[in-house]
Parts: sequence; C-alpha cells; structure tokens
Amino acid sequence: MINTIYIEKEIAEHPRTLEILKRFPDASKVACERYGEIFNRKSQNFRLQKKQPALILAKKHKGMVLATPKQYAIGADHNYYFSHMLNCLYDCRYCFLQGMFQSAHYVLFINYEDFIDDMQTSLAQHKDQAVHFFSGYDCDSLALDPVTNFTEEFLPFFEKNPQALLELRTKSTQIRNLLKRDPIQNCVIAFSFTPNKIASALEHKAPNVEKRLKAIIDLQRAGWLIGLRFDPLIYTKEYEKEYAELFTRVFSSINLDLIHSVSLGSFRLPKAYFRKVEKLYPDEKLFSSPMEEEDNNIGYPAEIRNGMLEFCKDIILEHIPSEKFFPCHDSI
Repeated sequence: MINTIYIEKEIAEHPRTLEILKRFPDASKVACERYGEIFNRKSQNFRLQKKQPALILAKKHKGMVLATPKQYAIGADHNYYFSHMLNCLYDCRYCFLQGMFQSAHYVLFINYEDFIDDMQTSLAQHKDQAVHFFSGYDCDSLALDPVTNFTEEFLPFFEKNPQALLELRTKSTQIRNLLKRDPIQNCVIAFSFTPNKIASALEHKAPNVEKRLKAIIDLQRAGWLIGLRFDPLIYTKEYEKEYAELFTRVFSSINLDLIHSVSLGSFRLPKAYFRKVEKLYPDEKLFSSPMEEEDNNIGYPAEIRNGMLEFCKDIILEHIPSEKFFPCHDSI
C-alpha cells in the first residue's frame, strides 16, 4: 500500500498524474520541484525505506531511450532499453538496484509520450531493420501495471510499428491488462526464474515459481509470446539438481512453440554495487559464496561460472532450438 506520494510540480496536473492519485485517496501528497530531491538524498536507509516505500511521480527530461550493452540482445543488431520506473516492488537479494540507487522509493515517470517519441526517433535511425526495446532493467515491467497502465499506453505504438519488438521483463503475475486485449507478435513477456529453493530464500515478495508458470500458461493460451530468463544463475552445492528440476518443471508446463527466446547468465555485479549490497546484508549467504573480481565486476570464479553455464545450456538445448538461445556471457 502506498501511504505517501511525492509529485513534481511540473506534472501535478498531467492527466496521468491525476488518474494515479485517484487510486490512492488516503495517501499523503507532497509537492516537490524535482524527484532527485527525495530520491537522491544522501544517508538514506534503503532497508528501512523498503518496508514502506513512497511513490514519486516525476517527468523524465533526457535519456528516455538508451543503447543496451553489446551482450544484451535476443536476435536484433539494434537494441535499446528504457525505464518508465525506477525500483521494484520485489526485494530480491541479488538485485543490482539496491547497489545503484540511494533510495528504495518508487519513481514513476509519467511522460510516456516523450518515451514513445524517442522510440520513434530510434526506429527512424534504423529504417527497415529490426529494433528491440527492453523494459524491466530498472524495475519490474508488470508489477505496478494496474496502477501505471504502462502496457496499455505503450503496446499500441508497437502494434503500429512491426519493425520494433518490446521485451517486458518481469516476475509478476499482473497480466490483466495483457489478457484483456489482443496479443501482438512483436511483444515478448519475459519471465525470470531461479529454482524454488533459491527463489524462496532470495526473491522476497515475488510470486513463486508456480504462480509465474500459471501466468505464462494463461498468456500463451491468449496467444502471447514468452521469453524465459534464467539470469542470474545462483550457485549452490546442489545447483545441478536444483536447476535440472527447474528446467523440467518449466519446459514440461508450457507451450514450447510459443517460446520466443531463452537467455542465460551468471550472477555478477559491478564492484561498487556489490560492496554496497554486501553491507546491506552482512549475514546473507549469497555474498559468502566463492566470489572474485574480473573487469571491475564481482561474480563467481570462472570454473564455477562456466560449469554452471555449460550444465544449464546443455539441458536448455534439449528443449529449444539453438536459434532461440541467447547466452549473456561470452564463455558459452
């Protein structure tokens, strides 16, 4: 439940702002000039804020659409990501957001029209070529969709532009807005998974594996394309058993013909983010696993990382053709 909403004065009368405020009539409303006044304050307690995050309604002025890292792709040469929100409803211990942001509050940029204009500009730079746009880098794409109506506002743009593809990265079961409209073939609903035991320990507040599978089944029955994201892989002494069971459960439950893509990547964080998150959870077993620094990132040693990636890759390719497989690490 949202108890406090900060509102930038510039967008206080925006129709989308007013519509969202109607959903929270009892919340305290606080005006501000720029969201950074609240979000970027120093000496904030991320863990304390995470217990009762506020919502900040803001306008994004630049950097609406950005190029992805080279390895972040699922089949196109031109790839961009965008973040209509900052921060996530869920509380996954491995999430890099808690290392990147000072605050646990949710920021929602309500000027969707400017994002769509930037997407149109990006498309124009790659005439008649496939261009992929990724949502869910700085938030969960669907977790707040009933409040933000993000999919309802953005999907018509992609429906009109088949050259573009939208990936919605999520762990959420908030799929009502998708099910109430016709599917489009240039949108992929990409669900992240870890084994049940790991998800229970590390993915706090997120729907469990079975609930995510139920959402996938409902979406596939309605005709939506699905992506599977086994990223990050989390090491345990029994990872072979745990991931084999996960793959068996997932691939035996869903329609393989409606899988668009499967990606795979190992746990890694930029060094500065890792150290910050490590301080937040000094007793978390995840951070006491074997780790080492490589290229200013911290992750599993190459022997562990490559062993996990190869093991999982071999099982995944028993279920899908290789052209649908997109590893996120150069070692595969």
